[in-house]
Amino acid sequence: MSRSPRRPPQLRGRVFRGSHAISRGLLTRNDLRSSAWRPLFRDVYADAQLPVTHRTRCTAAGRWLIPAGAAIAGRSAAVLHGCAHTTFDDTVEVLVPRGRSAGPAAGLRVHRGPVDDGDIVDRAGTPVTSPERTCWDVASWLDLVEAVVVIDALLATGLTEVSTLRGYALARVGRRGWRAMLRAVDLADAGAESPQESRTRVRLVLAGLPRPRTQWVVSAHGRFLARVDLAWPEYRVAVEYDGRWHDDPGQFDADRRRLNRLVGSDWIVVHLTAKRLREDFDGFLAEVRAALRSRGHRPGTSRIPEQPAP
Repeated sequence: MSRSPRRPPQLRGRVFRGSHAISRGLLTRNDLRSSAWRPLFRDVYADAQLPVTHRTRCTAAGRWLIPAGAAIAGRSAAVLHGCAHTTFDDTVEVLVPRGRSAGPAAGLRVHRGPVDDGDIVDRAGTPVTSPERTCWDVASWLDLVEAVVVIDALLATGLTEVSTLRGYALARVGRRGWRAMLRAVDLADAGAESPQESRTRVRLVLAGLPRPRTQWVVSAHGRFLARVDLAWPEYRVAVEYDGRWHDDPGQFDADRRRLNRLVGSDWIVVHLTAKRLREDFDGFLAEVRAALRSRGHRPGTSRIPEQPAP
């Protein structure tokens, strides 16, 4: 009969250094290879019964792997600020000040650059780039659309504002990255409620369409009709991203009734699915253009004012 793996009570439900557990006599090297423990990084393990998230990995890296003066950064920092979607296997991003040594480590992506006062904050004992520096970094490290996805999420938390981000960039004019940050911030919108909505909105704007309003409330004679993901209210055209209710048929039916009320109020609603966003955005874009054109929009002109800056 096989012996059950050793699970000392001191390590249950915890993340720990393997070498420390061995030096304390709690485990042996062979014990660490058992199914009771899950390796996160070299010499860093978690109880296999502990749900491991990207936040768990970030916290472990911040505690044991990065040098003094470094911080969890980029999309990983956004996770610790409570606003980004990542998976367990995503690499943890780290910012290391120039001149500080940090060897490569499996599971970490190390970026180097200047770090200003206030760029690093403490989140429950973990050094993390500030919301403003996080936006600067994602604008520098990611493509424009994905950078705006993260910035939208940070704005939605209320941890920073568009005016603050613009000021941060303008205070660093001439430094590599300031233009990229300004461009991303100018496309950002705190009203986005999901990464896919952000991607859809930014790609529409980059394709030359007027900027849509987010989470637009439609009413008639003072009565609420619906709230839509994206809208050009002057043209009565809306876009709805279909991806929320696949596991809830009741909610899906209610959502469809809501949108039918819009059609009855002379709105055109163009639907987008994850598959079309991924594989047929050009076809979807043509449909949106046709809907706007049918309501009087012409390229180069718009009756819709730009989104006001917060």
